[in-house]
Amino acid sequence: MLQPSWIELDAKALKKNIRYLQKRIGKDAEFTSVIKGNAYGHGIEEFTPLAESAGVRHFAVYDAYEAYRALQVKRRDSHLIILGMLDDDQMDWVIDREIAFYIFSIERLQNAIAAARKVKKKARIHLELETGMYRTGLDEESLPQIISLIKKNSRYLFLEGICTHLAGAESIANFSRIQDQLACFTSLRKYLKKQGLLPQYYHSACSAAALTYSNTIMDLVRFGIAQYGFWPSMETKMKNLLSEDSIFTRDPLKTVLSWKSRVMSVKHVERGNFVNYGNSFLATKNMRLAAIPIGYYHGYNRSLSNYGHVLIHGKRAAVVGMVNMNMFMVNVTHLPSVKTGDEVVLIGKQGDMQITVASFSELSNMVNYELLARLPYQIPRIVMGD
Repeated sequence: MLQPSWIELDAKALKKNIRYLQKRIGKDAEFTSVIKGNAYGHGIEEFTPLAESAGVRHFAVYDAYEAYRALQVKRRDSHLIILGMLDDDQMDWVIDREIAFYIFSIERLQNAIAAARKVKKKARIHLELETGMYRTGLDEESLPQIISLIKKNSRYLFLEGICTHLAGAESIANFSRIQDQLACFTSLRKYLKKQGLLPQYYHSACSAAALTYSNTIMDLVRFGIAQYGFWPSMETKMKNLLSEDSIFTRDPLKTVLSWKSRVMSVKHVERGNFVNYGNSFLATKNMRLAAIPIGYYHGYNRSLSNYGHVLIHGKRAAVVGMVNMNMFMVNVTHLPSVKTGDEVVLIGKQGDMQITVASFSELSNMVNYELLARLPYQIPRIVMGD
């Protein structure tokens, strides 16, 4: 392997997660796998076929480039939705390949109609409604013009979905806001239905909403973080585990990702010497240190200097000194048999020990989503147990 670290994806864990989540939403709701942000760091090219092997046929990406990447590896019968960015000059390509996309402005709908007329195929559209998120979405005032455009150009449009996005379903602090959004969405749905707009899918639920508010589960659910084995928040996790038969019920979500490297070298350092750049770590006794060929360039945050841990030989080894661009040092004084080439776990299990993404992200002052999405594209992703 040419790279100094690699990511392993647990196929069995993913299948368990999807089975559990599909059971939660019911067999009639379409399971849509959100693979934006390089599949939350898991790798679009590796994760998409893996999810397909678990029965998923519906995927959501953020932009046309992510759609292009997914298109190279997906099955012919799997479908794609673009949730966000789509330039006007990409519209022809997207429509020609029957990729669905969100409509959140009059201008985008007009461009979609023009492109569909040009390529002689219907644009598969999802109307994203503004219900209180105030990010993207069609304001109520724009709907009469939207309705008129759709009716006049029905030969160029297929209304695949009507949807919205909820603002923070993972926290009880947003309860009133979520309820207001759902009431607004229901009202707008009724209005559009009276105007003759009947989509294939209504959808509003992401992972947090589907696992917290059952009334958000409609025709389609957009599962992001949960399918990868992470609860959207500790609140969401506790609510769901406490609702089971026992508070000691095992966590039904299994982490799919592990991040590993190898020991590059081992060095003895005598007491009284500073380790690595500067003077942030002083050896107060004779020590044995291992160099790990990973640094902040690879996604190992500099804030983990003198703070983080890895697993070697099934034991924790503390980071000592500064995390550099391409390496950091760990204390293996208590592990006398460690040698060059030994496996190092940065995130994941080794023996009975585990470094979770949650603990890793807390130490590096990042939320799960951010840490995962920041894992560099060039780290190889390897599917295990398929």
